[in-house]
This record gives sequence, C-alpha cells and structure tokens, in this order.
Amino acid sequence: MPIKLSNASKMPCKSWSLQAGETCPGSIDPTTKKPVEVCAGCYAKDGFYNMPGAVKVRDDNREDWKRYDWEDEMVAELETQRYFRWFDSGDCYHPRLAQKIYNVMLRTPWCKHWMPSKSYKIERIRVIFDLMKKLSNVSLRYSSDSINGQYDEEHGSTVIPYADTPTNAKVCDAYERKGKCGPCRACWDKTVDVIAYPAHGKRMMAKVKRLKIAA
Repeated sequence: MPIKLSNASKMPCKSWSLQAGETCPGSIDPTTKKPVEVCAGCYAKDGFYNMPGAVKVRDDNREDWKRYDWEDEMVAELETQRYFRWFDSGDCYHPRLAQKIYNVMLRTPWCKHWMPSKSYKIERIRVIFDLMKKLSNVSLRYSSDSINGQYDEEHGSTVIPYADTPTNAKVCDAYERKGKCGPCRACWDKTVDVIAYPAHGKRMMAKVKRLKIAA
C-alpha cells in the first residue's frame, strides 16, 4: 500500500492524518468520559472530512503505519519536502506510532515538522514526545482543551473564540487570507511559544455561539 498523504488547502505542505475522534485518546475528559471543550467542536468531523474518499485515506493510514517498510517510505516521501504537518485530523494514539514518527523526524533533518497533539496526556506516548521536542526540526505543540484562549506553560497552542479575543499568544492570521497559511510559518517555528487559533468550522462556531449566549 503506497503512502497516502493529505493536501490540506490551507497549508503550504502535505500532511499525514487519521480519522478524528477514534484516534484521539487525549480528547476525552477522564472525569466526564466526554470530549473536552475544544474537541467537542472539532473541525475535522465536518464537511470534507466526512466524504467517503477522505475517510478511507485516514482509515487506510491507521493500518498502513504498522507495516515494516512504512518508516523508510515516509522518509522517501519527505525527500523533497521542507515543511510537513502531522495530523490535520486525528492524533498519535499509540506509543509504537509515536516511535515511528520520531524515527522519521530524526531521519529527515532537512524538513521542518509540525505536530499538534493532546496525546501528551498518555504517559507511554509522552516519553517519546519528550525525545521529539529535543529535535531542532520539530515543533510539537501540546494543544489546550479550551476554546476561550486558556493555556498553561506546557501548551503550544490554544483556541480563541474570535480573532480579536485578547490573548498573549501569537494569533494565527490565516483568517486574513481566506484560511490559508500564506507566507506564515509560525506553527513550525519553535521560537513561537504559543499560537492561538481563532475558532473555525461549523461545529466549532456553533459551540462558540452557544457559549456566548449562555454567558
């Protein structure tokens, strides 16, 4: 099975993804057993992501990474890439997958990798994430559970209700370019501590609106 990469229209690079929700162990609140606030409004459960072709790619990837040759093939795919994103949907749900991704990152020093994740909450995965964070070409951003811009010192990203919501984080300005990254590479830049993404997607915006009414 050939490597299947995604071409998200917003980004300047390709991505490798899994199906959202079922591969996101860090999205569940251990107390309520329900998705945390930001994951309840997940953009990757709407629109294009529900199309049969998109679902199949992500389902195939869930099995494909287990192949012996997957690492070598991923490195070959990235030979001409200078930027790469892991998981425009889904997350790193298993320690063995984390180890393989780390190996690919280690073997592709010419490529800058950006990976957002909530799986840092899983100890067996976090120990491998600690190794990723030491790589100069890797921007591993632990995602906050909030949609109100809250975050703490271990987080590298959060969500804000609107682009003009006050925050100390670097606000993603893709909304100024119809949702496209354009020349910005802040997500891949390790010197940018925290990035705040304005809420987007029908599911997320509906949740923001409900919270605003409730407030």
